[in-house]
Amino acid sequence: MIFSSSDLVKGLPDNYFSAMDDKVNLYKSKGIDVINLAAGNPDQPTPAHIISALKEAVDQPVNQGYPPFHGKKSTLEAVAAFYKREYQVELDPDREVAVFNGSAIGVMGIPQALLNPGDWLLTTDPAYPQYYSAAALARAHIHAIPLDEKDGFLPDYTTVPEEIAEQVKLLIINYPNNPTGAVATADFLTKTLDYAAEHHFPVMNDFAYGALGFGGHKPISLLQIPGGKEYGVETYTASKTYNMAGWRFGFAVGNASVIGALKHYHTHAYSTVFGAAALLGSQESVRELAALYERRRDVLIAALRGIGWDVAPPQGSFFAWFKVPEGHTSASFADFLLDEAHVAVAPGEGFGRAEASHVRVSLVNSEERLLEAVQRIAATGIFKV
Repeated sequence: MIFSSSDLVKGLPDNYFSAMDDKVNLYKSKGIDVINLAAGNPDQPTPAHIISALKEAVDQPVNQGYPPFHGKKSTLEAVAAFYKREYQVELDPDREVAVFNGSAIGVMGIPQALLNPGDWLLTTDPAYPQYYSAAALARAHIHAIPLDEKDGFLPDYTTVPEEIAEQVKLLIINYPNNPTGAVATADFLTKTLDYAAEHHFPVMNDFAYGALGFGGHKPISLLQIPGGKEYGVETYTASKTYNMAGWRFGFAVGNASVIGALKHYHTHAYSTVFGAAALLGSQESVRELAALYERRRDVLIAALRGIGWDVAPPQGSFFAWFKVPEGHTSASFADFLLDEAHVAVAPGEGFGRAEASHVRVSLVNSEERLLEAVQRIAATGIFKV
Protein backbone atom coordinates (compact mmCIF):
# COMPACT_ATOMS: atom_id res chain seq x y z
CA MET A 1 0.00 0.00 0.00
CA ILE A 2 1.08 3.56 -0.70
CA PHE A 3 -0.29 6.14 1.71
CA SER A 4 -0.51 9.82 0.96
CA SER A 5 1.31 12.35 3.11
CA SER A 6 -0.47 15.36 4.56
CA ASP A 7 -0.98 18.50 2.50
CA LEU A 8 1.43 20.26 4.86
CA VAL A 9 4.23 17.79 4.18
CA LYS A 10 3.47 17.75 0.46
CA GLY A 11 3.93 21.50 0.41
CA LEU A 12 7.43 21.37 1.89
CA PRO A 13 10.31 21.73 -0.59
CA ASP A 14 12.90 19.01 -0.94
CA ASN A 15 15.82 19.44 1.44
CA TYR A 16 18.10 21.80 -0.45
CA PHE A 17 21.35 20.37 0.89
CA SER A 18 20.27 16.78 0.24
CA ALA A 19 19.63 17.64 -3.41
CA MET A 20 23.11 19.14 -3.70
CA ASP A 21 24.66 16.04 -2.16
CA ASP A 22 22.79 13.83 -4.65
CA LYS A 23 24.20 15.81 -7.56
CA VAL A 24 27.76 15.59 -6.28
CA ASN A 25 27.42 11.90 -5.44
CA LEU A 26 26.28 11.16 -8.98
CA TYR A 27 29.60 12.45 -10.29
CA LYS A 28 31.54 10.60 -7.60
CA SER A 29 29.77 7.35 -8.50
CA LYS A 30 31.33 7.66 -11.95
CA GLY A 31 34.80 7.83 -10.43
CA ILE A 32 35.12 11.61 -10.90
CA ASP A 33 37.04 13.53 -8.23
CA VAL A 34 34.77 16.40 -7.15
CA ILE A 35 36.08 19.18 -4.92
CA ASN A 36 33.00 19.93 -2.84
CA LEU A 37 32.89 23.61 -1.91
CA ALA A 38 29.12 23.42 -1.41
CA ALA A 39 29.14 21.37 1.79
CA GLY A 40 28.98 22.79 5.29
CA ASN A 41 30.25 19.72 7.13
CA PRO A 42 33.35 20.55 9.24
CA ASP A 43 36.43 18.67 8.00
CA GLN A 44 38.48 18.77 11.23
CA PRO A 45 38.31 16.13 14.01
CA THR A 46 36.61 16.63 17.35
CA PRO A 47 39.25 17.76 19.91
CA ALA A 48 40.81 14.83 21.78
CA HIS A 49 39.84 16.00 25.27
CA ILE A 50 36.16 15.98 24.29
CA ILE A 51 36.38 12.45 22.88
CA SER A 52 38.13 11.31 26.07
CA ALA A 53 35.34 12.78 28.19
CA LEU A 54 32.75 10.86 26.18
CA LYS A 55 34.66 7.60 26.55
CA GLU A 56 34.73 8.07 30.30
CA ALA A 57 31.08 9.07 30.47
CA VAL A 58 29.68 6.04 28.66
CA ASP A 59 31.05 3.74 31.38
CA GLN A 60 29.12 5.55 34.10
CA PRO A 61 25.80 3.83 34.97
CA VAL A 62 24.22 7.22 35.71
CA ASN A 63 24.53 8.06 32.00
CA GLN A 64 22.91 4.86 30.77
CA GLY A 65 19.31 5.70 31.64
CA TYR A 66 16.97 8.43 30.46
CA PRO A 67 18.24 11.91 31.29
CA PRO A 68 15.81 14.48 32.78
CA PHE A 69 13.25 15.87 30.33
CA HIS A 70 14.87 19.30 30.32
CA GLY A 71 18.43 17.98 30.32
CA LYS A 72 20.90 17.31 33.09
CA LYS A 73 21.39 20.14 35.54
CA SER A 74 25.14 19.90 34.95
CA THR A 75 24.59 20.45 31.23
CA LEU A 76 22.33 23.46 31.78
CA GLU A 77 24.88 24.90 34.20
CA ALA A 78 27.68 24.27 31.66
CA VAL A 79 25.80 26.33 29.05
CA ALA A 80 25.31 29.15 31.56
CA ALA A 81 29.01 29.04 32.47
CA PHE A 82 29.94 29.09 28.78
CA TYR A 83 27.89 32.25 28.12
CA LYS A 84 29.25 33.92 31.25
CA ARG A 85 32.85 33.18 30.23
CA GLU A 86 32.53 33.96 26.51
CA TYR A 87 29.98 36.80 26.45
CA GLN A 88 29.69 38.07 30.04
CA VAL A 89 25.98 37.17 29.98
CA GLU A 90 24.33 35.88 33.15
CA LEU A 91 21.83 33.07 32.56
CA ASP A 92 19.49 31.22 34.89
CA PRO A 93 20.22 27.55 34.01
CA ASP A 94 16.67 26.46 34.81
CA ARG A 95 14.67 29.25 33.15
CA GLU A 96 16.90 30.66 30.40
CA VAL A 97 18.62 27.58 28.93
CA ALA A 98 17.25 24.74 26.79
CA VAL A 99 19.37 21.85 25.44
CA PHE A 100 18.58 19.53 22.56
CA ASN A 101 19.97 17.24 19.84
CA GLY A 102 21.49 19.75 17.43
CA SER A 103 20.61 23.40 16.94
CA ALA A 104 18.23 22.57 14.07
CA ILE A 105 15.72 21.52 16.74
CA GLY A 106 15.85 25.03 18.19
CA VAL A 107 15.67 26.66 14.75
CA MET A 108 12.57 24.63 13.89
CA GLY A 109 11.14 24.36 17.39
CA ILE A 110 11.05 28.02 18.41
CA PRO A 111 8.71 28.96 15.52
CA GLN A 112 6.55 25.92 16.37
CA ALA A 113 6.38 27.04 20.00
CA LEU A 114 5.51 30.67 19.26
CA LEU A 115 3.60 30.97 15.98
CA ASN A 116 -0.05 30.37 15.24
CA PRO A 117 -1.45 29.79 11.74
CA GLY A 118 -1.61 33.10 9.90
CA ASP A 119 1.08 34.81 12.02
CA TRP A 120 4.04 36.45 10.31
CA LEU A 121 7.67 35.35 10.63
CA LEU A 122 10.22 37.97 9.58
CA THR A 123 13.66 36.98 8.28
CA THR A 124 16.13 37.86 5.51
CA ASP A 125 16.78 37.06 1.87
CA PRO A 126 19.15 35.24 1.52
CA ALA A 127 18.69 33.03 4.56
CA TYR A 128 19.25 29.49 5.76
CA PRO A 129 16.51 27.54 3.91
CA GLN A 130 15.12 25.90 7.06
CA TYR A 131 13.71 29.25 8.24
CA TYR A 132 11.24 29.06 5.37
CA SER A 133 10.42 25.45 6.26
CA ALA A 134 9.88 26.46 9.89
CA ALA A 135 7.33 29.05 8.82
CA ALA A 136 5.57 26.53 6.58
CA LEU A 137 5.32 23.93 9.36
CA ALA A 138 3.85 26.56 11.68
CA ARG A 139 1.41 27.56 8.90
CA ALA A 140 2.75 31.09 9.23
CA HIS A 141 3.37 33.71 6.57
CA ILE A 142 6.95 34.80 5.94
CA HIS A 143 8.36 38.18 4.92
CA ALA A 144 12.01 38.29 3.87
CA ILE A 145 14.06 41.50 3.93
CA PRO A 146 16.52 41.66 1.00
CA LEU A 147 20.18 41.88 2.03
CA ASP A 148 22.60 44.08 0.09
CA GLU A 149 26.39 44.00 0.11
CA LYS A 150 26.56 47.80 0.40
CA ASP A 151 24.76 47.47 3.77
CA GLY A 152 27.14 44.76 4.97
CA PHE A 153 24.42 42.17 4.32
CA LEU A 154 22.48 43.52 7.30
CA PRO A 155 18.69 43.99 6.93
CA ASP A 156 17.09 47.42 6.76
CA TYR A 157 13.95 47.19 8.89
CA THR A 158 12.55 50.42 7.45
CA THR A 159 11.76 48.48 4.26
CA VAL A 160 9.24 46.25 6.04
CA PRO A 161 5.67 47.41 5.32
CA GLU A 162 4.08 48.67 8.52
CA GLU A 163 0.98 46.49 8.05
CA ILE A 164 3.28 43.42 8.12
CA ALA A 165 5.47 44.70 10.96
CA GLU A 166 2.37 45.05 13.14
CA GLN A 167 1.61 41.34 12.67
CA VAL A 168 5.12 39.90 13.10
CA LYS A 169 5.34 37.37 15.93
CA LEU A 170 8.99 36.33 15.45
CA LEU A 171 12.12 37.71 13.77
CA ILE A 172 14.90 35.28 12.84
CA ILE A 173 18.37 36.62 12.08
CA ASN A 174 21.64 34.71 11.64
CA TYR A 175 24.97 36.40 12.39
CA PRO A 176 27.69 35.42 11.61
CA ASN A 177 25.65 34.75 8.51
CA ASN A 178 25.08 31.72 6.33
CA PRO A 179 25.46 32.15 3.37
CA THR A 180 27.07 35.62 3.17
CA GLY A 181 29.69 35.36 5.92
CA ALA A 182 28.63 38.79 7.23
CA VAL A 183 28.90 39.64 10.93
CA ALA A 184 26.61 41.82 13.04
CA THR A 185 27.69 45.10 14.59
CA ALA A 186 26.61 46.24 18.04
CA ASP A 187 24.74 49.13 16.39
CA PHE A 188 22.78 46.74 14.16
CA LEU A 189 21.87 44.45 17.06
CA THR A 190 20.74 47.47 19.08
CA LYS A 191 18.52 48.59 16.18
CA THR A 192 17.15 45.05 15.97
CA LEU A 193 16.16 45.01 19.63
CA ASP A 194 14.69 48.52 19.37
CA TYR A 195 12.60 47.36 16.39
CA ALA A 196 11.44 44.30 18.33
CA ALA A 197 10.51 46.45 21.32
CA GLU A 198 8.58 48.86 19.11
CA HIS A 199 6.49 46.04 17.62
CA HIS A 200 6.47 43.68 20.63
CA PHE A 201 7.91 40.50 19.11
CA PRO A 202 10.86 38.25 20.06
CA VAL A 203 14.10 37.95 18.09
CA MET A 204 15.92 34.68 17.50
CA ASN A 205 19.57 34.91 16.48
CA ASP A 206 20.87 31.69 14.95
CA PHE A 207 24.39 31.91 16.44
CA ALA A 208 25.70 28.70 14.88
CA TYR A 209 28.93 30.38 13.74
CA GLY A 210 29.41 32.44 16.88
CA ALA A 211 33.00 31.29 17.36
CA LEU A 212 34.10 32.09 13.81
CA GLY A 213 35.02 35.74 13.37
CA PHE A 214 38.01 36.93 11.35
CA GLY A 215 40.48 39.80 11.57
CA GLY A 216 40.70 39.57 15.34
CA HIS A 217 37.00 40.42 15.77
CA LYS A 218 34.94 38.16 18.00
CA PRO A 219 31.28 37.93 16.90
CA ILE A 220 28.84 39.65 19.24
CA SER A 221 26.06 37.79 21.01
CA LEU A 222 22.61 39.34 20.77
CA LEU A 223 22.32 38.82 24.52
CA GLN A 224 25.30 41.10 25.17
CA ILE A 225 23.28 44.08 23.96
CA PRO A 226 21.17 45.96 26.55
CA GLY A 227 17.66 44.49 26.37
CA GLY A 228 19.02 41.32 24.77
CA LYS A 229 17.37 38.91 27.17
CA GLU A 230 14.16 40.96 27.29
CA TYR A 231 13.44 40.38 23.61
CA GLY A 232 16.06 37.92 22.38
CA VAL A 233 16.95 34.26 22.28
CA GLU A 234 19.97 32.67 20.68
CA THR A 235 20.49 29.16 19.33
CA TYR A 236 23.97 27.67 19.40
CA THR A 237 25.59 24.44 18.24
CA ALA A 238 28.69 22.46 19.15
CA SER A 239 28.95 21.33 15.52
CA LYS A 240 30.91 24.30 14.22
CA THR A 241 32.69 25.52 17.34
CA TYR A 242 34.03 22.11 18.39
CA ASN A 243 33.79 20.05 15.17
CA MET A 244 31.06 17.94 16.79
CA ALA A 245 28.64 17.75 13.84
CA GLY A 246 27.94 14.05 14.40
CA TRP A 247 27.42 14.42 18.15
CA ARG A 248 24.19 16.46 17.78
CA PHE A 249 24.41 18.85 20.70
CA GLY A 250 22.83 22.30 20.63
CA PHE A 251 21.10 24.72 22.94
CA ALA A 252 19.06 27.91 23.12
CA VAL A 253 19.42 30.70 25.66
CA GLY A 254 17.71 33.97 26.47
CA ASN A 255 14.19 35.22 27.14
CA ALA A 256 12.64 32.95 29.77
CA SER A 257 9.15 32.89 28.24
CA VAL A 258 10.47 31.80 24.85
CA ILE A 259 12.78 29.21 26.42
CA GLY A 260 9.87 27.93 28.51
CA ALA A 261 7.66 27.55 25.43
CA LEU A 262 10.45 25.75 23.58
CA LYS A 263 11.07 23.38 26.50
CA HIS A 264 7.38 22.53 26.74
CA TYR A 265 7.27 21.83 22.99
CA HIS A 266 10.53 19.85 23.20
CA THR A 267 9.29 17.48 25.91
CA HIS A 268 6.52 16.36 23.54
CA ALA A 269 8.43 16.28 20.25
CA TYR A 270 11.99 15.15 21.02
CA SER A 271 14.21 13.22 23.41
CA THR A 272 16.74 14.82 25.71
CA VAL A 273 20.54 14.94 25.62
CA PHE A 274 23.43 14.47 28.02
CA GLY A 275 26.07 17.07 28.82
CA ALA A 276 29.18 18.03 26.87
CA ALA A 277 32.67 18.63 28.25
CA ALA A 278 33.34 20.90 25.28
CA LEU A 279 31.78 23.96 26.91
CA LEU A 280 33.85 23.82 30.10
CA GLY A 281 37.19 22.47 28.84
CA SER A 282 40.09 24.18 27.12
CA GLN A 283 39.03 26.58 24.36
CA GLU A 284 42.41 26.57 22.59
CA SER A 285 41.04 24.30 19.88
CA VAL A 286 38.30 26.88 19.16
CA ARG A 287 40.85 29.66 18.66
CA GLU A 288 42.95 27.40 16.45
CA LEU A 289 39.89 26.48 14.37
CA ALA A 290 38.93 30.12 13.74
CA ALA A 291 42.52 30.86 12.71
CA LEU A 292 42.49 27.86 10.36
CA TYR A 293 39.34 29.05 8.58
CA GLU A 294 40.76 32.57 8.33
CA ARG A 295 43.94 31.27 6.67
CA ARG A 296 41.85 29.24 4.24
CA ARG A 297 39.73 32.29 3.50
CA ASP A 298 42.78 34.41 2.72
CA VAL A 299 44.30 31.73 0.48
CA LEU A 300 41.04 31.26 -1.44
CA ILE A 301 40.31 34.97 -1.90
CA ALA A 302 43.85 35.72 -3.12
CA ALA A 303 43.81 32.80 -5.55
CA LEU A 304 40.40 33.65 -7.00
CA ARG A 305 41.34 37.29 -7.45
CA GLY A 306 44.49 36.05 -9.15
CA ILE A 307 42.47 34.32 -11.88
CA GLY A 308 40.21 37.33 -12.43
CA TRP A 309 37.23 36.60 -10.15
CA ASP A 310 36.72 39.76 -8.09
CA VAL A 311 35.35 38.37 -4.83
CA ALA A 312 34.87 39.90 -1.39
CA PRO A 313 36.16 38.15 1.76
CA PRO A 314 33.62 37.04 4.39
CA GLN A 315 34.04 38.43 7.90
CA GLY A 316 32.88 35.32 9.75
CA SER A 317 31.41 31.80 9.52
CA PHE A 318 33.07 29.25 7.22
CA PHE A 319 31.20 30.37 4.12
CA ALA A 320 31.81 32.94 1.41
CA TRP A 321 29.20 34.58 -0.82
CA PHE A 322 30.50 35.27 -4.33
CA LYS A 323 28.82 37.12 -7.21
CA VAL A 324 28.67 34.98 -10.36
CA PRO A 325 30.12 36.14 -13.71
CA GLU A 326 28.03 38.12 -16.19
CA GLY A 327 25.81 35.92 -18.32
CA HIS A 328 25.24 33.33 -15.59
CA THR A 329 22.68 32.70 -12.89
CA SER A 330 23.74 31.00 -9.68
CA ALA A 331 22.27 27.70 -10.92
CA SER A 332 23.85 27.85 -14.37
CA PHE A 333 27.23 28.82 -12.93
CA ALA A 334 27.09 26.01 -10.34
CA ASP A 335 26.23 23.53 -13.10
CA PHE A 336 29.07 24.90 -15.26
CA LEU A 337 31.63 24.49 -12.47
CA LEU A 338 30.46 20.97 -11.65
CA ASP A 339 30.41 19.90 -15.31
CA GLU A 340 33.57 21.61 -16.52
CA ALA A 341 35.78 21.85 -13.42
CA HIS A 342 34.30 19.15 -11.16
CA VAL A 343 34.00 21.78 -8.43
CA ALA A 344 30.73 21.94 -6.48
CA VAL A 345 29.36 25.23 -5.14
CA ALA A 346 25.92 25.99 -3.71
CA PRO A 347 23.59 28.03 -5.95
CA GLY A 348 22.42 31.15 -4.18
CA GLU A 349 18.82 30.72 -5.22
CA GLY A 350 18.54 27.93 -2.65
CA PHE A 351 18.85 30.58 0.08
CA GLY A 352 16.17 33.00 -1.08
CA ARG A 353 13.84 34.13 -3.80
CA ALA A 354 16.16 36.80 -5.21
CA GLU A 355 19.58 35.23 -4.87
CA ALA A 356 20.24 34.04 -8.44
CA SER A 357 23.35 36.22 -8.70
CA HIS A 358 25.54 34.57 -6.03
CA VAL A 359 26.97 31.20 -5.07
CA ARG A 360 27.98 30.00 -1.62
CA VAL A 361 31.47 28.56 -1.21
CA SER A 362 32.60 26.79 1.97
CA LEU A 363 35.99 26.77 3.66
CA VAL A 364 35.75 23.19 4.95
CA ASN A 365 38.49 21.95 2.62
CA SER A 366 42.28 22.04 2.99
CA GLU A 367 44.27 24.90 1.48
CA GLU A 368 45.63 22.44 -1.08
CA ARG A 369 42.14 21.44 -2.21
CA LEU A 370 41.01 25.06 -2.31
CA LEU A 371 43.96 25.97 -4.53
CA GLU A 372 43.30 22.96 -6.74
CA ALA A 373 39.69 24.07 -7.09
CA VAL A 374 40.85 27.52 -8.21
CA GLN A 375 43.21 25.94 -10.73
CA ARG A 376 40.37 23.85 -12.13
CA ILE A 377 38.14 26.93 -12.40
CA ALA A 378 40.93 28.86 -14.13
CA ALA A 379 41.39 26.02 -16.65
CA THR A 380 37.81 26.47 -17.86
CA GLY A 381 38.76 29.89 -19.21
CA ILE A 382 35.66 31.56 -17.80
CA PHE A 383 37.70 34.33 -16.16
CA LYS A 384 40.20 36.48 -18.02
CA VAL A 385 43.08 37.99 -16.06
